[in-house]
Amino acid sequence: MHTAASTMAGPRLRPAPIPIVRPPARIMDEPAGDEGLVARAQAGDRAAFAALINRHYEFIYRVGYKWLGNQADAEDVAQNVCIKLATAIMGFDGRSKLTSWLYRLTINAAHDYRRVQKRQSKKAEALASETSDAIDPDQSTHLENEDLWRAVRALPDKQRDAVLLVYAEELNHAEAAVVMGCKEATVSWYIHEAKKALKGAV
Repeated sequence: MHTAASTMAGPRLRPAPIPIVRPPARIMDEPAGDEGLVARAQAGDRAAFAALINRHYEFIYRVGYKWLGNQADAEDVAQNVCIKLATAIMGFDGRSKLTSWLYRLTINAAHDYRRVQKRQSKKAEALASETSDAIDPDQSTHLENEDLWRAVRALPDKQRDAVLLVYAEELNHAEAAVVMGCKEATVSWYIHEAKKALKGAV
């Protein structure tokens, strides 16, 4: 049995591969042409809006999957975000990177989705079924990995967001702070508190 603190320092912290979607090489890099597409979409150009959705859908889906740990839930969140973008894009002012803004939008959508799932008392059963069906019980490393990420997803929102952004998304603390809208030191504190909460959890 590994403690969460030792696990977070070792290779087991890297999450299991995500089905279907291949992440971009560097998440915080801004794809060329986003600024022009955003301006055209804000002016009512439907083709430009569709191009933005097509360009960033996999990114939105992948973030949803990391936060929820379930492919069907991630697809629901990605669809919800795309629907919200039709009006939310008007509020994007370009002061941050589009990817940072999409992080916030997707994380908020994932939080909302989790709250709905909890009210319906289905989330715990869904997570248990997903991990037991998808992982070979003989693969102890994968089981420990899933146990850890399940424990991470059960943390308070801010702690969970900080851990997932830094360890799953591989952002540094400064980049995570931009996404979370807080100071870099605050991200470090959230991670410190998360490690204490996770100690001995898996």
